[in-house]
Amino acid sequence: MLFAIFAFATCGGYSGELRLSVDCANKSESDLSIDIAFAYPFRLHQVNFEAPTCEGKRQEKLALIGDFSSSAEFFVTIAVFAFLYSLAATVVYIFFQNKYRENNRGPLIDFIVTVVFSFLWLVSSSAWAKGLSDVKVATDPDEVLLLISACKQQSNKCLPVRSPVMSSLNTSVVFGYLNFILWAGNIWFVFKETGWHSSGQRHPADTMEKQPGGYNQGGYNQDSYGPAGSYNQPGSYGQVGEYGQSQSYGQSGPTSFANQI
Repeated sequence: MLFAIFAFATCGGYSGELRLSVDCANKSESDLSIDIAFAYPFRLHQVNFEAPTCEGKRQEKLALIGDFSSSAEFFVTIAVFAFLYSLAATVVYIFFQNKYRENNRGPLIDFIVTVVFSFLWLVSSSAWAKGLSDVKVATDPDEVLLLISACKQQSNKCLPVRSPVMSSLNTSVVFGYLNFILWAGNIWFVFKETGWHSSGQRHPADTMEKQPGGYNQGGYNQDSYGPAGSYNQPGSYGQVGEYGQSQSYGQSGPTSFANQI
């Protein structure tokens, strides 16, 4: 929420001003302080100002060039909606946790919205970064001086006095990309709340549970050593009736040995 606030506040609340100086050959016709103010949403073609023509007292009415409102308004709109959704999601997480997890619908909606906002943050930030570079060119005092007819005459001196400060607009672009990183990183944490992640974890567990049964029954104890000649047969080795009878095992040795003698 805080990063969304910073994004739309630094862009939507911007206002700037530049100042020009037109020094005519006839000093009485000069205007050394031409102030041109502009602001969000940067419809610069609607920003008008007057400049001397250096031909008597006549003034010419001019306007800046360009309309960059679409990218700026798109960026601010995404930031506002992201803030509202973050606020609503926080309320749901805290006070309506049970309904959020009911039928797994809440996490799925949250996951889809998070993916959409991540994409929109990337698109809007890139569009606004391009729009901001165009705004900087259109409001460059040296470029604006080219619009004044008096500045095309070498006898007149036209100078930029003050350039607009664009630091807050640069900050808005940075916050735009930071919001994209935050939302994109949050996709994993929201995905862990969905049933897709839970079902993906259950399948390996079921496979591991089935493997021991098949492994013990798969003929390891019955087929591998069993037919090899009563080496692992529990009937001939483990039963006391056959293994524990000492008469058949103990008497046959000495008797045969005595007979041989």
